[in-house]
Amino acid sequence: MARVLGGDVLEVERLEERVGELRRFNRFFTRRIGVLREGLLHSPYSLAEARVLFELAHQEDVTASNLSHELGLDPGYLSRILARFEQGGLLDRVVSEADGRRRLLRLTAAGEDAFSELDRRSREEVSGMLEGIPEKDQRRLLDATRTIEQILGGDGSTPEPFLLRRHKPGDMGWVVQRHGALYAREYGWDERFEALVAKIVADFIEGYDPSWERCWIAETGGRRVGCVFVVRESEEVAKLRLLLVEPEARGAGLGSRLVSECILFARGRDYRKLVLWTNNVLHSARHIYEEHGFELAEEEEHYSFGTHLVGQNWALQL
Repeated sequence: MARVLGGDVLEVERLEERVGELRRFNRFFTRRIGVLREGLLHSPYSLAEARVLFELAHQEDVTASNLSHELGLDPGYLSRILARFEQGGLLDRVVSEADGRRRLLRLTAAGEDAFSELDRRSREEVSGMLEGIPEKDQRRLLDATRTIEQILGGDGSTPEPFLLRRHKPGDMGWVVQRHGALYAREYGWDERFEALVAKIVADFIEGYDPSWERCWIAETGGRRVGCVFVVRESEEVAKLRLLLVEPEARGAGLGSRLVSECILFARGRDYRKLVLWTNNVLHSARHIYEEHGFELAEEEEHYSFGTHLVGQNWALQL
């Protein structure tokens, strides 16, 4: 009788049923991905600590109050996590250049290494889970996760955040292919530019020293949308190379963020100068370099990639 006469009662029963379904899914998924283990991914870090490491690795100019708000963590609990990181040599607190009252959180080299190891283990665990799933079901799974994110994340009016990560197998082929395709389409450069990029990335991989060099790959929605490299020229000089942002990701500050990461990395490794080579037709990139304090050191006309260009050397004193 209650179902017939009381529509509100029926709605309550439906809600309770759906709550039960979501809670069942939460229990299943947390067990499936192993977050209930004392040490996440067989590491000394809890889930909350690993998430804090993730945010510190992917944000710049972050403060403890920002982090507490974004992650929904109790300030006291977060303070204990940060204190543990400091004691373990994973974290530094630095005075903001813009506001001397603010203390910014920065991962040390040891902190970056700790995050990289967690990130590697996470990728391996998820990769192992996906390997046992047929391709068509993998696509269904990813579609379902996107649906969940869209529904629970709001109306989609907020731009997708960019994830910056280190390179992994398969990325270098993408870097070469996208440079070749985009520069041919936008500037008319021929395949010799693609060959140059292939040589640069081959040299990077063959001589890669993670203590002094870095590649960042930018992703959004699981798609690669940008990249940049820092390579070592000498003990005092680093070189910024192969900055690229896909057309779909332009206008949201990704190029500037990639350059900022390069500068922070170079300063953290005690380089004295960060240099780069570009060409006069790359106006957007030049604007980003100028905003970050790079100065034009010299120019030289040359004929390359099937066109007349003016090569430019830029430098930033660190």
